[in-house]
Amino acid sequence: MTSEPAVRVRVLIVDDQVLMRQGLRKLLELEDSVEVTADAAGGAAALAHLATAEPPPDVALVDAHMPGMDGIALIARLTVEHPSVAAVILTTFDEDDYIFGGLRAGAKGYLLKDTDPDELVSSLHRAARGEMVLGSAAASRLVEALQGAATPRAAEPEATSPLSERETEVAHLVGEGATNRQIARRLFITEGTTKNHISSILRKLELHDRTQLAVWVRRSGPTDPTG
Repeated sequence: MTSEPAVRVRVLIVDDQVLMRQGLRKLLELEDSVEVTADAAGGAAALAHLATAEPPPDVALVDAHMPGMDGIALIARLTVEHPSVAAVILTTFDEDDYIFGGLRAGAKGYLLKDTDPDELVSSLHRAARGEMVLGSAAASRLVEALQGAATPRAAEPEATSPLSERETEVAHLVGEGATNRQIARRLFITEGTTKNHISSILRKLELHDRTQLAVWVRRSGPTDPTG
């Protein structure tokens, strides 16, 4: 699939969803330049494997959101206990907490699960060489954060909404009556990511469905974050 060099990158897959682990393994095993050494259903299983792996993998491909020890906590452990293993986050979430939390913990990359397979393989090779790899969503968030830090702002009142900035954007569009596909196109994310955001919003606001969310937005919800 790719034009990467013949040097083989050893990869550990860490994801709590068995179908995702199996699918990634089958996808990567098609590549002559990638060797999947093992897969683990969570952080504890990954650390147990690494304790005896010889040689260790070059890259750990880690889901951010997992029960028990999540991906961010696992990466923090890897950074200290297995510094030779480059951790790359592969997730459906593009929230700031995951992106910046993962990078602060020591991740070498942040990619979404709709990443093109060729780009994924290339990213594994680059991470193994010590390079930083960021998907377009993570790169955009990082640029926005840097630009915001460079621009003086007036003091703002403390936020009272339980929603993240991206969730606020999604909620506003739901209030406008936008479909998941329309929201995805507007925010340059996938429909799967949109569904995840809506599920998180409903959980945080203790609402049952998007109809209740639309009513909440129109009555007391967030104003349009884009303008």
